[in-house]
Amino acid sequence: MRLNVAVQMDPIERINVRGDSTFALLLEAQNRSHALSYYTPDRLVLHDGKVSATVRPLVVRDLAGDHFTLGEPRHVDLASFDVVLLRQDPPFDLAYISTTHMLDRIHPNTLVVNDPSAVRNAPEKLFVMEFPDLMPPTLITRSLDAIKAFRAEHGDIVMKPLYGLGGQAVFRLAADDLNFGSLYDLFASMFREPWVVQQFLPAVRDGDKRIILVDGEFAGAINRVPAADDLRSNMVRGGVPTATELTERERHICERLGPHLRERGLLFVGIDVIGGFLTEINVTSPTGIRAVKNFGGPDVAALIWDKIEAKRAYLVPTSH
Repeated sequence: MRLNVAVQMDPIERINVRGDSTFALLLEAQNRSHALSYYTPDRLVLHDGKVSATVRPLVVRDLAGDHFTLGEPRHVDLASFDVVLLRQDPPFDLAYISTTHMLDRIHPNTLVVNDPSAVRNAPEKLFVMEFPDLMPPTLITRSLDAIKAFRAEHGDIVMKPLYGLGGQAVFRLAADDLNFGSLYDLFASMFREPWVVQQFLPAVRDGDKRIILVDGEFAGAINRVPAADDLRSNMVRGGVPTATELTERERHICERLGPHLRERGLLFVGIDVIGGFLTEINVTSPTGIRAVKNFGGPDVAALIWDKIEAKRAYLVPTSH
């Protein structure tokens, strides 16, 4: 089955093809002879209830510095596509949320991956709070008194903005750190949303494991070890990927999450686990596909397209 596929993403010229999961999905789609079109979120239009976009035909190549060719732009009804890949990166702000409302108008007749309603209703640091028994002690608040009480109980803590991304503005505060008051004032002036406050997990020095689930099933994992002089394990912050296997506890986490992800239509999800504790459920634009494959793991992009093709076959009756 040849599918007509559009990808909603950030500017394709800026991506690092060696590690970009969206690019891996596009390569696999092209290998399967699916037709690709590309647009950025600012090209979306909602007119009299119909969603359209200015798209450009796309050809991709696994060649850094020469990884894509775009055709001539054309304005089309997004409902004319079989699949839309929702792959723009956070921040998960009102602009992002607006695109999910627009894409709701074509899903599921046009299969949007991930389901835009589920993406909107599952912010990564809030959705995870539905599973408190799998998490480290965690607080979401702007209340100074609540943070002080949490810090008094748990000692070393990590603070980060609720809608942060890529390891930005993540701070560790030791129990006796005199910078707490200044950091609180800084967060209060910079961020309107609440903050995530978690008990610090020393096991982060051994790595922050990214586990990928496809349609609720374990599909691959990579361990990300932070640089010696940094708390953050994100690869864009200098984290080093290493091969890994799942522990029994991590398999239990996957089994707990799987049915909830399938029910919500969250086909491609990346979860973060530190020392056996679930810390985030990433649904907007999860990463890790290429790293998993590079370390001898499964071809996650192929697994994702297998699922997409199966879902499209189910949605579209076959004529004989």
